[in-house]
Amino acid sequence: MRRLGSRVAPLLMLLSALTASAQVVPGDLNVRWNAGAADCAANPQPPLQVHAYEPRTYILRQSPCAGFEANFLYLLIGSQKAFLIDTGAVADHSRMPLASTVLQLLPKQGAAKIPLLVVHTHKHLDHRAGDVQFLNLPNVQVVGADLDSVRKFFGFPNWPHGVAHVDLGGRVVDVLPAPGHQFCHVVFYDNRTALVLSGDFLIPGHLLVEDAAAYRQSALRLIEFLQMRPVSHILGGHIELDANGNTYWFGTQYHPSERSLALSREDLLALPGAFDRFNGFYNRYPDFVLYHQMRMLVVQVIAFLLLLVALGWSLFRLGKRLRRKSRLRNPAATVAADHSISA
Repeated sequence: MRRLGSRVAPLLMLLSALTASAQVVPGDLNVRWNAGAADCAANPQPPLQVHAYEPRTYILRQSPCAGFEANFLYLLIGSQKAFLIDTGAVADHSRMPLASTVLQLLPKQGAAKIPLLVVHTHKHLDHRAGDVQFLNLPNVQVVGADLDSVRKFFGFPNWPHGVAHVDLGGRVVDVLPAPGHQFCHVVFYDNRTALVLSGDFLIPGHLLVEDAAAYRQSALRLIEFLQMRPVSHILGGHIELDANGNTYWFGTQYHPSERSLALSREDLLALPGAFDRFNGFYNRYPDFVLYHQMRMLVVQVIAFLLLLVALGWSLFRLGKRLRRKSRLRNPAATVAADHSISA
């Protein structure tokens, strides 16, 4: 009987996965994102781009000209409430009309808009600077990005283990702890669209590593969670690569020829192996770059100091050589100077 059960269980899981896959609402990623400009002052850009992935799922892209991070934000709408993931890098409403734009997208529930829940993938400021626009708005709750707030709201008694579930009304979003890029990072899985909303955990760009061991374990947990679930796309918080796989310069406000936003299940499956081969500083792969920010910063500071020492030594030797040449060209002046010093 146990042997029969062990054979039936995988079949039931497969049947469940196929059923879930058949119920996935498809979406559209055929969009050209705002690439910013080489001269933003001479080429004004709309600060916020809104794309309907499907009628109840919106992707919002902050223009690189408004902030070089050029964040992607996600609005998921259920029948009872809506769910905004991240608020981006710009606090000033006059520069980034995020709250008013989001509220316009919300359907009504009676005479008012449906309640909005504002959450974050992690604590870094470029993913929560816009929170101030939502504070004190009616029917809006902003969940703090610190670990205590995340654990308390979603209910994670054994962080970083477990899976939380948020019911938006006919739409359930799963929440998984994913420390590694930042210690209170989470990843969202939307059961309606089978989208994995990964924040900075997995993006087409620099995967900034805070804790490599935790990062790898988070990848393994996410892979296990998704094993029998459909995945339409993995969508992160930024695009930092062009179509040829080259990274954009840090701080640039112009992203010509961006590669697509979406990553795949295969990119996630490659992540644990990438950490197995990680040299602790920098490793490049076709769709992402592992980058230990603090260690690379230390290396860059040491390299800069060595460069200054080398430059100082070169200038010292050059000055010494020039003085020697001056003495050889004018020995009388040198003797006179020596006599005056003696006197």
